Amino acid sequence: MRFVDEFRDRDLALGLAEKISKAADGKRLTFMEVCGTHTVSVFRSGLRSLLPENVRLIAGPGCPVCVTPNRYIDKAIAYSRLDGVTVATFGDMVRVPGSSSSLEKAQAEGADVKVVYSAMEAVRLALQNPQRKVIFLGVGFETTAPTVAVSIKSAEAMGVQNYFVFCAHKLIPPAMAALVKDGEIKIDGFICPGHVSTVIGSKPYESLAKDYCVPCVIAGFEPLDVLQAIGMLIGQVNEGRAEVEVQYKRAVRPDGNPKAIQTIFDVFEPTDSEWRGIGVIPQSGLKIRQAYQNRDAEAHFQAQAEPTKEHKGCICGEVIKGTKEPIDCKLFGNLCTPENPIGPCMVSSEGTCAAYFRYSAGGQLAELRAAVEQLPDAKPIDPLADLEQDEGDGED
Repeated sequence: MRFVDEFRDRDLALGLAEKISKAADGKRLTFMEVCGTHTVSVFRSGLRSLLPENVRLIAGPGCPVCVTPNRYIDKAIAYSRLDGVTVATFGDMVRVPGSSSSLEKAQAEGADVKVVYSAMEAVRLALQNPQRKVIFLGVGFETTAPTVAVSIKSAEAMGVQNYFVFCAHKLIPPAMAALVKDGEIKIDGFICPGHVSTVIGSKPYESLAKDYCVPCVIAGFEPLDVLQAIGMLIGQVNEGRAEVEVQYKRAVRPDGNPKAIQTIFDVFEPTDSEWRGIGVIPQSGLKIRQAYQNRDAEAHFQAQAEPTKEHKGCICGEVIKGTKEPIDCKLFGNLCTPENPIGPCMVSSEGTCAAYFRYSAGGQLAELRAAVEQLPDAKPIDPLADLEQDEGDGED
């Protein structure tokens, strides 16, 4: 396929990997691929196996479903149980576990939960069902936010009074800065998200590179894109530079998409926002502006959500921060699988746990372990029991 096959050429990939190995020259380097789509590409293409041992890739918080906290999910479930309310959402949010339930379980119990493929489909749903109040779950980064902003503007223009948005949109650059400031893991460079950058451009990362001396390269999603980006990051490290470079020049411009940016900030404004595993990051989220408050679900609906709690043993928060890998989790591949997800990182197709399970040797081992447990007389593995034992033996 033209303009795709060229970025998947095996010989070129091996050549780039060899250049990376020589350029790294024994330096221990850790690069974070921020975007969940990059994580999937890395696993699917086996790129980790091409890199020298001293060059490490870690996944970051670039999966919007994964970073959405339980508090939001619990509230969405509570909304879905209100009389006369329909909750409309993208499909990946339906199976995300909250504190004790999910939208899927609420739907099975009688809640009106509809899967839609766009925010405008949710507006049409409200138009076709004037007797019900439709709440769309606005979850996503800068890539999704313009479409939700357009849905709010369209509902206003069409006079659709029963359409609301429960907003949880988040901004990527502040989260990247928070990870660097946290210092829990040393990040030598960022592979910046391609999709987000087509909207916001390359300029929003400049303060990150300048203030924290962290090289940034915006990359496409094919194997050669990622390998070239890694090479560019190593080049910056070797030259003592910390700049924003664009590998994905076929799609990303310095100013991004000005019309999309304007649309976002016509409807939304920055606000502090909670990220799973990271906590509250100042000015890292979006809230609906006062001019459109008649579309803000939180301003119009009262719903008592259950007390928020995290599932015992799930390390999704650490995986999002890059401090741990899925295989470090005692639940991974046993109690937690794509068919029975305990945490959101196993639900979303962009989640690190789901990608690891599908494409890595660790995931294949987990599948084999699960299959062995199905054999006659096989002794079941109880990761929770192991967890309790570990906790009991540890220090307070």
